[in-house]
Amino acid sequence: MRPFGSREPLQQRRERAVKWLQAGVAPVEVAQQLGVDRRSVRRWNAAYRRWGAQGIRARAVPGRPSRLSSAQKRRLTQWLARGAQAAGFATDLWTCPRVAALLRTRWGISYHIDHVCRLLHSLGWSPQRPARIARERDEERIRTWVRVEWPRIKKKPIA
Repeated sequence: MRPFGSREPLQQRRERAVKWLQAGVAPVEVAQQLGVDRRSVRRWNAAYRRWGAQGIRARAVPGRPSRLSSAQKRRLTQWLARGAQAAGFATDLWTCPRVAALLRTRWGISYHIDHVCRLLHSLGWSPQRPARIARERDEERIRTWVRVEWPRIKKKPIA
């Protein structure tokens, strides 16, 4: 599994590990200092010995590239910050279907609803879920029942 972080800091960490190993520091100590597993340090050292600096060089992140450019992601974050009502929705909740609809109408980019959640998390947001309230609910009748009926039928402690 690829560790978190951009390529440059990960490469710098590997280079630092190799320098410490060349200076005579034990792999276990290097691993503790860098907060990684000792096997990773040994793997980096073996790659460096076999291929040189090219062996520990950072590589591109695997996987499909994002459909949104970094400028589009910044713009999307601005839209999210303004609220869903500013984007024309009835309530101010950003649900996954709403974000998907926004992307489709503004840029013609189609995202599956399940993947919108990942996109939102990568931007530091999370999808919201509307509270489900029955349409038949009568708040005044509920308050009256709690005030009048509930005390009448509530169990009383035995004295």
